[in-house]
Amino acid sequence: MAGKFVVSKGKDGKDYFVLKAGNGEVILQSQGYSSSSGCENGIDSVRRNSQNADRFEKKTASDGRFYFVLNASNGQQVGKSQMYKSESGRNNGIESVAKNAPDAAVVEE
Repeated sequence: MAGKFVVSKGKDGKDYFVLKAGNGEVILQSQGYSSSSGCENGIDSVRRNSQNADRFEKKTASDGRFYFVLNASNGQQVGKSQMYKSESGRNNGIESVAKNAPDAAVVEE
C-alpha cells in the first residue's frame, strides 16, 4: 500500500497535512498554513526535499526520545516527525518519508 498525504483543517482554521506510510502510520506532520495553496506548496516541498538526505535534521528531545525535521533549501522547516524510542526508529522514519513522499496521493479529511 502506498503512502499518502492527508490534508485537514485544524481547529485554528489553518490547513495541515500529514504524510502517512502505507501502513497508515503518520511519519511526518506539517505546520499550519493560512491557505490551501500554501499547504499544497508545503506538500510539493516535502516531495522535493525528501529526496535530499541533507535536508533531514536528526534531533533528540529533552526526554531522550528521537525525532527529525525536514527542512527546505531555504532552511525553513516543512515537516516534523513523531517521537521515536530509538535512533534506528528515527532513521527508519526518515527512510520511509524519502520512499513514500514522491508518489504519495493527496487526500482530504
